[in-house]
Amino acid sequence: MPGSLVGVDIVVRCEGVPMRVPSEPAVRTEGLTKRFGKTVALDRLDLEVSAGEVFGFLGPNGAGKSTTIRLLLGLIRPTSGRALIFGIDAADSVVAHAHLAHVPADVALWPDLTGAEVLALLAALGAGSDLAYQAELVDRFGLEPDRRCGTYSTGNRQKVALIAAFARRAPLLVLDEPTSGLDPLMEQEFRACLREATARGQTVFLSSHQLAEVEAVCDRVGILRCGRLVEVAGLAELRRLRLTELTATFADTAPGYERLAAIPGVESARTVSESTVALVLSGPPGPALQFLATDGLVGVAAREPSLEEIFLEYYGGSAS
Repeated sequence: MPGSLVGVDIVVRCEGVPMRVPSEPAVRTEGLTKRFGKTVALDRLDLEVSAGEVFGFLGPNGAGKSTTIRLLLGLIRPTSGRALIFGIDAADSVVAHAHLAHVPADVALWPDLTGAEVLALLAALGAGSDLAYQAELVDRFGLEPDRRCGTYSTGNRQKVALIAAFARRAPLLVLDEPTSGLDPLMEQEFRACLREATARGQTVFLSSHQLAEVEAVCDRVGILRCGRLVEVAGLAELRRLRLTELTATFADTAPGYERLAAIPGVESARTVSESTVALVLSGPPGPALQFLATDGLVGVAAREPSLEEIFLEYYGGSAS
């Protein structure tokens, strides 16, 4: 069901199935396409994620990320093409799910069960979990396991899903916006768990809107836009997407566009008012700030643009 722990639920059903096929990529899609009526949600996706890799899956809302994950999980069938999990057709969900654990973007739990009861239920459904590691994660994430899930906040429901998935220790972790609702301290704990998972050789497929999170943990990223894969990049290429917007106010008239455009790292510049300009920077802001300081700068504000804004900057057109 949408928003449920279906990935964690199904994944543990097949005892005795080998947990890794080393000769096969963890994820491979071949011409994977999904249409809903006249709408093309995913268009001929060809993608390969190696075993042991942390792969980030980026894109603005409506790009097709959730559709891709639902296809990988076998929750929907492709219009054409196929998705493979360690060489197993994702449509054969009972077998394929024995190799993965899933954390959905919107976690729904049984409201009358406690957190401990949900974790025990998920661990007992099949291949089980590392219970010692699960208990450690409950403590590390600060989960109150004796509370009923109906009283949990979004962040606490997310903690239950993460604990269940990490304790599962499946060869592939499919994580869809996994830090939704977590505070910064818990986000750091999540990243520590990812490092532990990759040290054990697990593969991570991470869908996220948070560019900083993806940059911190991923080896490579795939960038999806309007249902199409527009780029697969390593971290060096990803860093060019890191932009900063500076709004600078001057005591008198702001510098003209020609002078601003000549500053190293300035991707674009626009006039807000006679005394205020907005700059989009790539790379360190130091050169721009040094330049602006010589022109009677009296105030500056900085922000990181949203992923949607960054996509518009680099790929143009609609972000959806």
